[in-house]
Amino acid sequence: MTQDDVLSELEKHNAVIRNTHVVYTSGRHGDTYVNKDAIYPDVMAVSELCRSIALEFRGTNIDVVAAPAVGGVVLAHWTAYHLSSRSHPVRAVYAEKDACGGFVLRRGYADLVRARDVLVVEDVLTTGGSARAVVQAVRQAGGHVLGLAAICDRGGVQPEAVGSPPRLVVLARLPLDSWLEAECPLCVQGVPINVEVGKGREYLASRTRQNS
Repeated sequence: MTQDDVLSELEKHNAVIRNTHVVYTSGRHGDTYVNKDAIYPDVMAVSELCRSIALEFRGTNIDVVAAPAVGGVVLAHWTAYHLSSRSHPVRAVYAEKDACGGFVLRRGYADLVRARDVLVVEDVLTTGGSARAVVQAVRQAGGHVLGLAAICDRGGVQPEAVGSPPRLVVLARLPLDSWLEAECPLCVQGVPINVEVGKGREYLASRTRQNS
């Protein structure tokens, strides 16, 4: 799939929400949100996106595909499926958030990545924080990260921001503005925060606790 194909697929599924006021996982604010959850119910669309990722890593002998929970789980499975062969089945695992906000491999998954070649996959890169944490979790478990792939990069993320994997593959780039809360023009204008996507609901709940 070309970048135009990927963006067209996202638009077709109404996965790009514009002219809104969202809070991203990083805490920054913006006016556009890539709602990857809108495309996940379409199994064939997700399969094709993951096939494109897999094609980028053909011949690299990936043993395991790892992703952050929750959204990345389906990407790990489909990408592993497209990388697998009868002679070389590829495993799919996911990392979960720990008490400190990082990611950790539980459920015996650390044993599956130890001393193996791993591809990390993510849906959307904004700051790259979640992807970097999964890269770190794989390395801490003794896995060898051969690359990181994402469906969409909306933050202009560079390799060093995601743990400097040997390869960084992005199917589509959709550069969008974002602001710190103190600098957000939408907050100044009093535009309501969207609580249906992103971290808006948690953000408003936190503000309520602070003011109570």
